Amino acid sequence: MGRTIPSFRIAILLEEKRWKLYRQYLRKKEQKIFKHMFSIAYLFNSASSYAANPIRINPILFSIALYHQKKISLLDKNINKNFFFNLHYLLLLLLLLLQR
Repeated sequence: MGRTIPSFRIAILLEEKRWKLYRQYLRKKEQKIFKHMFSIAYLFNSASSYAANPIRINPILFSIALYHQKKISLLDKNINKNFFFNLHYLLLLLLLLLQR
């Protein structure tokens, strides 16, 4: 019994070819970003394969969204960590100045 859905790695390539004309009309810088976005889908290849979704673009777009959400969460965490570190530092400086 054969598979009715191709491996997801092949599906990504097929979908990227389908979007080739769109990519051609982007600016060079945007074309690089577009290529990078499709490469993100390979990071979640296993999960996308198990989803066995016959509409190939759905898991690709969700993989891109998930990757960007992870990046946003990490940036947010770093901003909050740095904010509280800087706030703590400023409070210490303020205490030192008030002691004079």
